[in-house]
Amino acid sequence: MTVDPSAKYHRRVKQALADDRLHTALERATSRLRDKRAAAVEAIDLEQVRDQGRAIREHAIRRLPELLEQLERNLIANGCRVHWAESAVAARDIITAIARQHGVRRAVKSKSMTTEEIHLNHALEQAGVKVVESDLGEYIIQLAGESPSHITAPVLHKRAEDISELFQRELGMQPTADPAEMCATARGQLRSEFLAAELGISGCNFAIAETGTICIVTNEGNGRMVTSMPPVYVAVMGIDKVVPRVEDALLLWQVVARSATGQEVTVYFSATSGPRGTGHVDGPKEMHVVLLDNGRTRILERGYADALLCVRCGACLNSCPVYREVGGHAYGETAYSGPIGAVITPLLADNPFSAKELPFASSLCGVCREVCPVKIDLPRLLLDLRHDMIQLGTSTRYERAAMRAYTRTMESPRTYGRASRVARWLMRLLPQDRDGNVLKLPPPFSNWTRTRAFPRLAQRSFRELWRSRGPQDTASGDA
Repeated sequence: MTVDPSAKYHRRVKQALADDRLHTALERATSRLRDKRAAAVEAIDLEQVRDQGRAIREHAIRRLPELLEQLERNLIANGCRVHWAESAVAARDIITAIARQHGVRRAVKSKSMTTEEIHLNHALEQAGVKVVESDLGEYIIQLAGESPSHITAPVLHKRAEDISELFQRELGMQPTADPAEMCATARGQLRSEFLAAELGISGCNFAIAETGTICIVTNEGNGRMVTSMPPVYVAVMGIDKVVPRVEDALLLWQVVARSATGQEVTVYFSATSGPRGTGHVDGPKEMHVVLLDNGRTRILERGYADALLCVRCGACLNSCPVYREVGGHAYGETAYSGPIGAVITPLLADNPFSAKELPFASSLCGVCREVCPVKIDLPRLLLDLRHDMIQLGTSTRYERAAMRAYTRTMESPRTYGRASRVARWLMRLLPQDRDGNVLKLPPPFSNWTRTRAFPRLAQRSFRELWRSRGPQDTASGDA
């Protein structure tokens, strides 16, 4: 069984919960990533690094207009062409026009959640451009006709056995479970794509304003080939990715690596400031940078600036008990899943009702806040977003009626007392375990007892117990 991202939310969740193969893959991957992160952060003063990382991101977001203008000036001075895209549609149109201008028929991409966000591949393919993902995880997902299920590990939801079957079917690989052989098969297929591509496309981990430099971090080296081998290179950058100085990018690089993959640093840090210079043999002849808003300004305006501090490490996904049960596809057709996705997906959407369930896909346990390398208070953001969603009218008529009844009951001691007595009497009529916990409640409360027992109600209320004590001699009692 697989999870269909286009299905209704509750159907997606049920599909995920019923998929034993998915649970196996999620447990293997998230456990390994959590363990590697824990080992990596032991070697540093974690709180100091988190404070430094947050300070850098806060500083950049506060000075966002100024830093973006500085970045644009320096990129242009370096020979780049800069494009501003207010929306996903605008960004797709800009990149499609660049491809048409140069007669592009083949493009290679480095891993980029921003391009997933704007559905760039589909737009280019409609324009007659064959797009090949060069990151191994993204390549696997592309072969399978799926979307990524994780911010940093797009193929996390698949087992090695599933990938082997896919390569045998799509690439003609001989049956094997050896990861090295599977990687060699993919490498052999991708090498020719780098050589034939007329257009290279990447995202952006950090954009350094003082030098006009686009930085991407990878572990496979494909990012460097995407940005240097094709004659035309396009970087798609969310406007929140700008940082003031080189030193800021280098510190955040370490922050991302330790939290995402448990490394001190990633294997590759590729920095590109402009097209090939005179006399140079490497690099693109032409470099474009697309500065993408697509709702990020709206996030600032609505008071959710903390969400833009995210460095896309995926640590919150690996620790979240909800994500570890249902995986990324249960969050729908979105580039961002897990706790951070539950916040930014509704905020980025033109129609927040399209993702109205996501802020409620959290237990609010707080572990996402504890592992975030830049100290984003995700539980608070989720609670704020839940409030805003209710204010927009996303709750059903039955939910509103239930909350009104609950409010009236809790505001009146007499009504509360009567309701408690009725509830205790009704509980005696329902099936119970030997400790008095109710095993089955009638609808709509049956959703609770479908997976757990309802705790036994106290036989006497606090007020009844207090009255039964009678007058107390406070002078002779304990203080």
